[in-house]
Amino acid sequence: MAAPKKPVKAYKHKDATRAHIPSGEEAGYEAGSDKVAGGPEQVRLPLNPVLTRGQDPELFWMHKYATDERLAGLLGELESAIKAGSHDEARLLLERTRETIQQRYTLRDDDSRAIDIRSLYRHEHVSPETLIRSLHRIVEAMPEAKDAGDAEQPDLFAPAELFGNAIAHEELDKVSDYYTHSDGWTNRLIQGDSHLVMTSLLEREGMAGQVQCIYIDPPYGIKYGSNWQMRLNNRTVTDGKDEDISGEPEQIKAFRDTWELGIHSYLGYLRDRLLVARALLHESGSCFVQISDENVHLVRCLMDEVFGSECFYAEFLVKKKGSQKAEYIEAVNDYVIWYGRSPKDSKLTKFKALFERVALDSETLTEYKYAELPDGTMFDVANAKSPDGDVFDYRLSPRRLFLDFPKVRIFRANPLTSGGVRKNQSLPFVFHGQTFNPGSGNCWKTTVQTDDGSKPGMTVLAEQKRLIAGDKQLRFKSYHDDFGYQRASNWWDGLGGASNPVYVVQTNVEIVKRCVLMTTDPGDLILDPTCGSGTTAYVAEQWGRRWITIDTSRIALNIAKTRLMTANFPYYELYDQDHCDLRLGFQYKKVPHITLGSIANNEPPAEETLYDQPKVDRKRLRVAGPFTVETLQSYEPVSPEELARQRESDSELANFEDLIFEHLRSAGVKTGDKRENAVFTRIDRLSHASLHAEGWYPAAEGEKKAYLHIGPKFGTVSKQAVTEAIKACRDRRDADWLLILGFAFESGLLETTKNFGSFQVSLVRMHDDLMQQGLLKKDKKAASFVTIGEPDIRLHRDEKAGTATVEIAGLDIYDPIQDVVNSRDVHDINYWMLDDDYDGSNFVVRQVFFCGGDKDEFKAWQKGLTKLAAAKTRKKAEQTLKIEIDEEAFESLYGHISRPFAIKPGGKVAVRVISQFGEETTKILELE
Repeated sequence: MAAPKKPVKAYKHKDATRAHIPSGEEAGYEAGSDKVAGGPEQVRLPLNPVLTRGQDPELFWMHKYATDERLAGLLGELESAIKAGSHDEARLLLERTRETIQQRYTLRDDDSRAIDIRSLYRHEHVSPETLIRSLHRIVEAMPEAKDAGDAEQPDLFAPAELFGNAIAHEELDKVSDYYTHSDGWTNRLIQGDSHLVMTSLLEREGMAGQVQCIYIDPPYGIKYGSNWQMRLNNRTVTDGKDEDISGEPEQIKAFRDTWELGIHSYLGYLRDRLLVARALLHESGSCFVQISDENVHLVRCLMDEVFGSECFYAEFLVKKKGSQKAEYIEAVNDYVIWYGRSPKDSKLTKFKALFERVALDSETLTEYKYAELPDGTMFDVANAKSPDGDVFDYRLSPRRLFLDFPKVRIFRANPLTSGGVRKNQSLPFVFHGQTFNPGSGNCWKTTVQTDDGSKPGMTVLAEQKRLIAGDKQLRFKSYHDDFGYQRASNWWDGLGGASNPVYVVQTNVEIVKRCVLMTTDPGDLILDPTCGSGTTAYVAEQWGRRWITIDTSRIALNIAKTRLMTANFPYYELYDQDHCDLRLGFQYKKVPHITLGSIANNEPPAEETLYDQPKVDRKRLRVAGPFTVETLQSYEPVSPEELARQRESDSELANFEDLIFEHLRSAGVKTGDKRENAVFTRIDRLSHASLHAEGWYPAAEGEKKAYLHIGPKFGTVSKQAVTEAIKACRDRRDADWLLILGFAFESGLLETTKNFGSFQVSLVRMHDDLMQQGLLKKDKKAASFVTIGEPDIRLHRDEKAGTATVEIAGLDIYDPIQDVVNSRDVHDINYWMLDDDYDGSNFVVRQVFFCGGDKDEFKAWQKGLTKLAAAKTRKKAEQTLKIEIDEEAFESLYGHISRPFAIKPGGKVAVRVISQFGEETTKILELE
């Protein structure tokens, strides 16, 4: 009996593997792995990996090589020696400086790039298939259904199998298994700097040569605010406006460090990532970079250096808009640059031609300029007599041609000869009583006579009415409908921007789709180091490819995660449907391609495969396959020791803290209500390692005192640092409030925001404006500090049923003025997730709920997700999919109470809450 069909399904890459890496809860374990302990801390990649580039020009920018840094250091030492009166030392340093300057302009002094090797950690495990299945109930099959399997209940949720057994390792074996054991494949959504993440994949996980396609959509230029989004539910960003500058400290650090030298820094940023990308690519792989006209010439030269000019394949022009607003000429297109890992003439690069229908427009009628009626009448479409008797140029109105002559066929008169002399093809041919010769040194494209007595090709063409005679030449009639398609060129028109965008910068799905389908097969691996809203991952998921996507922004990663969790796709029929082997591809639509040769030789026409038109099984709903959300080691919380070291070494820290104090005195700390604003009257700096300042603010009962712990400028506030600050505040016994100020906080830290008897602890999110000193158009002091609320999470038991539910009751925020804890609106939460069987090491998303935003927008998502919301669609679905909607489960998706789950004695429940700013809190509940 055939394998049963499941109405809700996801593609799985059964035969692909990935290295076993630690979970976030296991961070630090990997240090005991032989791969980590015995491996290098850095990898060096050659800056110019192409050794046989011939006479290719080399792009040269400031600080491309290390000489400049050494020269600056030597000049500093020389200045110090002169001031100290050390003439011998100064003379020696002067000579070294002279040699360095000479080398700077003659020899390349550093031909490699050192990159730190870091670890990646599994943070969450997400299976949309399981999440979506829980919203439907499978009912008895319709009587007319012959496949009893259609009534089968869905499989039980088996996390170990879903996530490639990555979460099934024995505790004692985990350390030895890291990077040496292979798990089954799951796709990967990774937060971290793309340069370090790709290096980790390359060196620690051994993924060199495993990626088939890399798609990079970097910032187009060096504008500051152009690619940043502040909130998950608001993508309105205006470049140059202060309020739209990113609040991500990692991105701000990247801007200050990476873009300091403008285009020079930009090229260095891109070069470093392309070097690692090249090492990750398979020899048949391709790399695409999307860019605008501002820097396309520089990026093209840069890719020549990294890949070699012989690896350039094409430059696609993507039309994005039609109108122009510039004073002179405004570009209406972007560019996608395509390089292969292997040279073009090697024929190693994987490629599949894409076809598009030939539109019956004026351009087509200029090429297919003849028309033929069923009675054999032929005429020129540019000078034709209409049925009304008027002479009309149908190129001006192609649609009118087919209205006036419904059964007309258009054709072009193609040459029938080619160069060279052949025995049976370089002979005269008589057509309609007139003799035609192929010409001196030429031959017909098919035979005039045959040696075996079979019918010659020219005779067949004549009988098939495929020949047309001119004054001196005989030509072949090639009809438009012989093959109504043409190979896609490098001019991509009519694509525009993304439809229904969810992120401030979002690529049109069609652009990525074309790149993916041209250069990959189902099952191949695609990497995007510029995740954004997750378009590349979305396209890869739709077309059965594996994917890895990377971004530093928490906002971007959460938008991408939500998009993938709630996406639905057509179910494409597999070539190997019995075993569901994606590697063998889909069942594609094929179209006949009639040619002169197939007609003349009486052969079946060749078939062209339309790789963008697989057959669709409309009785199934498909969702995204399992994926893991991962983080990079470099975004771990900053320890108290490291924070103290940064405070000693950062020469700008005093200015940064002065700015914080100024804002606290002018705007104060907002606590979620406009009436509750703690403005400080005086702040003094402290030399304590954990308490960095003390301040006084007016309250209802008079002036009160607070201590301030200031987190790292570019990093995450750690639990350890907060613990030390709480101990120090407790020992001093003279404060009412302890403020922990930071841009990002370690997961689970909100559990410390509570009353400690004599004082209250609050986490305070520092706003982005504090990071923009010298970059803002005006000094802004509004909403610089906002207290973060702790989610009020409650566990409700149903002892009789043996089940429980989790409720997000609100956000508890401390009001320092009235000295009370108030509850805030739960809509400050964007979404929350539940693992009702938490094992202490792996967070598996078993339920997800969306709180923030507009409920009507959520209902639109619900309709698009299932295609079952409308009554008409529901009726059809219940007849074909044999399912019914669990209305109660659907209603709970937009809410704050989980669906019931079984109580397991001694078990744990993990709740993860994500705010509108992308910040998250995880709380563990014990089940007694």
